[in-house]
Amino acid sequence: MSALYVLFRIDAGEYVLPASEVLHMESFTGATRVPGTAPYVAGLVQVRSRVLPVVDLRIRFGLPARDPTLDSRILVVQRGSRVVGLLADSAREVVKLEAAQLKPPPDVVVEQAAGFVTHVAEVGPRLVMLIDSGKVIGEEAPRGEQQQ
Repeated sequence: MSALYVLFRIDAGEYVLPASEVLHMESFTGATRVPGTAPYVAGLVQVRSRVLPVVDLRIRFGLPARDPTLDSRILVVQRGSRVVGLLADSAREVVKLEAAQLKPPPDVVVEQAAGFVTHVAEVGPRLVMLIDSGKVIGEEAPRGEQQQ
């Protein structure tokens, strides 16, 4: 069985998310910083009349921050009732992957990637990594409780 995935770039790496989780993609020109948030939270943006937190995937993946470019994109993703923007260096492609193409990542990737990468797939000559958006955006604390 095949499914569609949105392919995006962070630095030299190519990653995918199930298209079913991506509501839409938007250009990124900047975000309003929010004091006290994690370093990987770029801030808040308004997208289609909705205010969203934006996770900078470069910082989340342990890479240095980079100024936005014309290619920078926000992937607006939904996990359950939570809607968050994921900032990628670029995102312009949708690929179809068969379930058999998705292989478990090597142990060293599992150990080093903080659980972000769940599978690896070949797309032509390229390798792409399927990420767990739930792990990337963090688990949501119940309202009224602060995460430590």
